[in-house]
Order: sequence, then structure tokens, then C-alpha cells
Amino acid sequence: MTDITMGAVESRFARLIWDNEPITAAELARLADRELKWKKTTAYTALKRLCEKGIFRNDSGVVTSVLSFGEYQSRQSRRFLEDNCGGSLPVFLAAFTKKGDLSREDLAEIRRMLDDYEREV
Repeated sequence: MTDITMGAVESRFARLIWDNEPITAAELARLADRELKWKKTTAYTALKRLCEKGIFRNDSGVVTSVLSFGEYQSRQSRRFLEDNCGGSLPVFLAAFTKKGDLSREDLAEIRRMLDDYEREV
């Protein structure tokens, strides 16, 4: 799995793209100015870096995602599991169940997700 990371500010910029794509680079720069108080050159530099990371593409001034927000979140979650839980989802979930941090609603949602996954497999 390719390791793709973004800092907090870079992530906010990426969300602007995900939330507004397809978006022209010029409109993205205006949006970054309004939302992040970035100059146009800063927005273009950040866009170039995110394109080099393989998250977005800029084709003739139109910016679109290569990796959806959901795909990015999935990769980051898996990376967290690998780095902190030996890749084990049960180890991760045990951290919550041992402390009693899961509500009945959380448990029902997890059961529903597991049931859905089991039906798909």
C-alpha cells in the first residue's frame, strides 16, 4: 500500500477539492484564498504537491481526484491499524470495548456493518 500522508492544513485544502470537484485550478485558488487565506501561488504549490502524491490530477486546469476521500480515509485507517495495532482490527476494537466507550448505538452500527460485509463476501 502506498503511503500517502498529508498534514492538517494540506488536508483542509484537499477537502476543498474533494468537496468541489471537478474544479478549475483558478476557482480552487480563489476558494483557497477565501477559506484558507492562501495566495494563489501557495494554492498552486499545494495542488502540485498533492498531484505528485497521486491524490489529485490537474488536466488542462481542471482538478479532479485520483483517490476519493473515502479511499484516502480507508488507507489512513489501515495505516493506523498497521502502525498501532499490528494490523489487527480486533486489537483496535478491544481498546474501546475494555473501557466501555461504545454505546449501544455504536455496537448496533458495528454489527450492521459486519453483517453487510459478511453478506458481500
